Amino acid sequence: MATRKSAPHFLKQLYTSRHHLNPTRSVTYMPRPGDGTPRSVTLIPGDGIGPLVTGAVEQVMEAMHAPVYFEKFEVHGDMKAVPGEVLESIRKNKVCLKGGLETPMGGGVSSLNVQLRKELDLYASLVNCFNLPGLTTRHDNVDIVVIRENTEGEYAGLEHEVVPGVVESLKVITKFCSERIAKYAFEYAYLNNRKKVTAVHKANIMKLADGLFLESCREVATKYPGIKYNEIIVDNCCMQLVSKPEQFDVMVTPNLYGNLVANTAAGIAGGTGVMPGGNVGADHAVFEQGASAGNVGKEKVVQQKKANPVALLLSSAMMLRHLRFPAFADRLETAVKRVILEGKHRTKDLGGISTTQEVVDAVVDALN
Repeated sequence: MATRKSAPHFLKQLYTSRHHLNPTRSVTYMPRPGDGTPRSVTLIPGDGIGPLVTGAVEQVMEAMHAPVYFEKFEVHGDMKAVPGEVLESIRKNKVCLKGGLETPMGGGVSSLNVQLRKELDLYASLVNCFNLPGLTTRHDNVDIVVIRENTEGEYAGLEHEVVPGVVESLKVITKFCSERIAKYAFEYAYLNNRKKVTAVHKANIMKLADGLFLESCREVATKYPGIKYNEIIVDNCCMQLVSKPEQFDVMVTPNLYGNLVANTAAGIAGGTGVMPGGNVGADHAVFEQGASAGNVGKEKVVQQKKANPVALLLSSAMMLRHLRFPAFADRLETAVKRVILEGKHRTKDLGGISTTQEVVDAVVDALN
């Protein structure tokens, strides 16, 4: 009897999920003349799992005849700097898709990920952490967007050895950078019909630095009266994230806190392998795996070719929307979500045994 009672509920849930994945098209997208012209995108496969997951994106883009083509460059984390021709390509194309770049631990070698953000002034990092239908997690109704300042603070890597054995690491917070990241967060919330922006800080201890960040957020908040604004101390934020993540909507943070908060939120919502993201500035945008973008994966995963391509596929859907190709973005997102919902093709991090290629093939089959 228990089986009979639960069956209609399951069918209703499946129907609701499928209906959600296939919304009725009510208003057409009216492009401007020339909007269908194929766009050139800089592609950096990167290290570790990078070539696997960027290769997955290339296959899916080709399968749905997306109006983009890639200029591919070999860049690796052990290089001293991002090659000039790569920066020139991104400046020309204004859009880049990249895999993770390995960051050496210690040794005075700076992160190419940080170099890229600074060189192109990609001041806003955005990671979208949300529940995917069919993927079981401890918490439901998670849909968090973490927007992090990307150019200053501790994570910017401003440090030096004062004398042997003494290292000084600088946390620089400026009103200019704090205001523009706050404006971006509120503008994002406004344009995406989000209801609340939460500023994450440690102003109870770093009264001047984080105090300036909060002051900037408060000033910007007054210009968006329709969006609720609140503040939370970073350590309490982490506790609240793992206990009641559904309370958060858009979060705006200084550099280091944002990296920690985004990865925590990603883990809650299903893992770093499924969370999309990117870095954006006034003129350029770089799309990559949202959380742990610098984590290039375990060597065994690379050898077995079982890296999860979902995060970068969803990031590439964000890229397509950024390029004003919304129908292609919708098709790609719908196909990826359908594969996750059906549950037949999942990589190990999602409880399956599929290879990267098997997931890609399933996504291609699901394209409509």
